[in-house]
Amino acid sequence: MEATTKDLRLHTKSLMAATSRGEEVIISYRGKKRAKLVPLDNTLPTRRGANPLFGLWANLEEPTSVDDLVRQLRQPRSFDDVD
Repeated sequence: MEATTKDLRLHTKSLMAATSRGEEVIISYRGKKRAKLVPLDNTLPTRRGANPLFGLWANLEEPTSVDDLVRQLRQPRSFDDVD
């Protein structure tokens, strides 16, 4: 499928729907091909569970005062404990 930059600006939703169906969309500007919209590969790795900072506060004990909380936050952390 081919589209112009004006089509891209005015009909983005329908062009994105075409890529969802597996089509490639060639975008032209002033009669020359400039870009291509392609469907995103579904085999890309997901970030879920890969970030070691996820759940950083899970093991935080309830402080009895603000001073205790600040002391807990200032303690050095090790990411070896993260599951």
